[in-house]
Amino acid sequence: MAENRMLSGKTALVTGSTSGIGLGIAIKLAAQGANIVLNGFGDVEGPRALVAAQGVKVAYHGADMSKPAEIEAMMAYAVAEFGCVDIVVNNAGVQHVASVEDFPVEKWDAILAINLSSAFHTGRLALPAMRARNWGRIINLASVHGLVGSAQKSAYVAAKHGLIGLTKVSALETATTGITVNAICPGWVLTPLVQKQVDARAQNDGVDAAEAIRRLLGEKQPSMQFTTPEQLGDLAVFMCSPAGDNVRGVAWNVDGGWTAQ
Repeated sequence: MAENRMLSGKTALVTGSTSGIGLGIAIKLAAQGANIVLNGFGDVEGPRALVAAQGVKVAYHGADMSKPAEIEAMMAYAVAEFGCVDIVVNNAGVQHVASVEDFPVEKWDAILAINLSSAFHTGRLALPAMRARNWGRIINLASVHGLVGSAQKSAYVAAKHGLIGLTKVSALETATTGITVNAICPGWVLTPLVQKQVDARAQNDGVDAAEAIRRLLGEKQPSMQFTTPEQLGDLAVFMCSPAGDNVRGVAWNVDGGWTAQ
């Protein structure tokens, strides 16, 4: 692999990156030469091979993103492996659907911890070294639900709105530096998690997969197309590029027109 790639010599830590959006972003950053620290549950060797195929070094840490002490251990591990963390992509997330009065308290606490507080912890730990080098990128995977609400998703919507708020404040605090902090807000993305929702809808409604997808997208996403993890990866690469040097504090929706309605 050529060593003149845009992110050669950089290290990117991507949380929740063993599948779906996180893996898609990790592969795209690796294709630009960044060494990658993967994090997440489930199969590790498959994702590691996909990233390593880009000709970069790959490490893995299985931190539970709901636990600050494990996040601290992961950040220390990344520094020990690669010397620094130049790019942090906060992608780890969980979801639970229930009305407010029926929402399990432990689920609320877990969603806030993993979807919001984990980004605070990675950021507070990464920023001092980024300031010392006067370069860094923090990319928070929020959601269209960081911009609008949907019934039955109180914890997720609250966490993602909070993540956009954290993004704006962090961007303002680093505005005169070479560090940028931004959020990406996808609508429906065809990940393994969403595929399960498609399959469940097909079964429950007694329709085929194509019709289940049409019904799912038709409710919210005017383009009637899924966004892909690869497209989100390309946007993350742009945010890491010199063209993104003055993109600061944005909540960049990739939602097929969802929030334009």
